[in-house]
Amino acid sequence: MIEELKDEELIKKIGGRFKLSSLIQKRLVYLNKGAQAFVDPDKSASKDKLHVVINEILQDKIYLDMDGEVRERTPTPVEIVFDDEYTGI
Repeated sequence: MIEELKDEELIKKIGGRFKLSSLIQKRLVYLNKGAQAFVDPDKSASKDKLHVVINEILQDKIYLDMDGEVRERTPTPVEIVFDDEYTGI
């Protein structure tokens, strides 16, 4: 068994065991149909697709939306605020 699946923090992060298993199953279907992995498969614990999916979850690359669909988590843009001292204004 994959040790990461025993981690209660991973289960809480996704919202429960059912959601975790649903996310894994749906993402595996996408990968088996040829979808691109969001993590480097060579750096996974193995090249096994299940490990790739678990690494995507651990790295916050994917999630289940409210409709139960797998979505890629996009990084939020960082707002940079300069003060007057920095900009010389």
